Amino acid sequence: MNANLKNLHPYPFERLNQLKAGLEPPAHLNHIALSIGEPKHPSPEFVKQVMRDSIDKLAQYPTTKGGPKLRQAIAYWLENRFSLDRVDPEQQVLPVTGTREALFAFTQAVIDNSQDSPVVVSPNPFYQIYEGAAILADAQPYYLDCIPEQGFIPDLSTVPESIWQRCQLLQICTPGNPTGAIMSVEQMQQAIALADKYDFTIASDECYSDVYFDEQAPPFGLLEACQQMGRSDYHRCVVFHSLSKRSNLPGLRSGFIAGDAAILKSFLSYRTYHGCAMSLPVQDASTAAWNDEQHVIQNRTLYREKFAAVTEILKDVLTFPEPQASFYLWPETPIDDCDFAQGLFAQQNVTLLPGQYLSRDSATGNPGKNRVRMALVAGTDECVEAALRIKQYVQSLNG
Repeated sequence: MNANLKNLHPYPFERLNQLKAGLEPPAHLNHIALSIGEPKHPSPEFVKQVMRDSIDKLAQYPTTKGGPKLRQAIAYWLENRFSLDRVDPEQQVLPVTGTREALFAFTQAVIDNSQDSPVVVSPNPFYQIYEGAAILADAQPYYLDCIPEQGFIPDLSTVPESIWQRCQLLQICTPGNPTGAIMSVEQMQQAIALADKYDFTIASDECYSDVYFDEQAPPFGLLEACQQMGRSDYHRCVVFHSLSKRSNLPGLRSGFIAGDAAILKSFLSYRTYHGCAMSLPVQDASTAAWNDEQHVIQNRTLYREKFAAVTEILKDVLTFPEPQASFYLWPETPIDDCDFAQGLFAQQNVTLLPGQYLSRDSATGNPGKNRVRMALVAGTDECVEAALRIKQYVQSLNG
């Protein structure tokens, strides 16, 4: 077995289950789970119909590269969403069976173990796949704290040169999970300049880029930052996008990676052996989803209304950054975050995820400690009910 398997940390939800073990919340209160970032809005009916109409294509083997219609739809979406001059669907786009598996596989393909002590630089807190992928690729994770004083954006200027010299992959997440913070073009271009200087790849997880609150200010993307530098080849840069959050299709397991053609060519070679081709009905459904924006606008409207209602209830009892994007709140807790989550479940039958489960200890502490991640993915009525219970619980802590 891979010796690094023993170095993996327990997954956050495994730890959460242990935290709740043996507790019996009030039976008269229905359970409300705001711990998992699984969209609960209805999946688009037109996408489901395309799947039904394409079901006979299950009799055909799909190609790892994906069909030209899907790649063209993705390229067109990227060009329009991020104001790009051109994205080559033949060389700069690769469909993937969900970005979770792609983020993991990409790290395995990128890390060169012939080099001494490779490093993957990652935000802290983070999506646990970044860390697990680095560990199993025999690379050292290096964590950059995302703290309020920096707007919850990792400060790349704090990384020692000795780390940059060993860095092979910089993992960024914008909008951030769990903070919702958005990197600016200037911050992304700082990362690109460092990648040029120290010869590493940048992987930008942008799966929440279509869940934002100001229709006139969509989050920037890494390819957009490249475009503004005149780098239409997107050298050293790749982005990951998904239909899970944008289109409420988490079970479709459909996303893509796009960017540097040379990197994607090598990654395609890796994936050819990986056995991860997207089925043809899923490709057809995905093409339809990337070609339509109206359902995404409606989705944002639902989140906007929900966040407005929940933040109005909680603003007097909890402190949290004003959300810019994603569907998370990242509030401070008046007591230890694990104790808070445990007590809330026991008293109100509401489940949140302790922030320290999403972070690692650093020289200045754990940036997730005394925070919780609140995923506002359920319907508005259920989220409002959860917010009222959370408020009641906080008030009980305050006597």
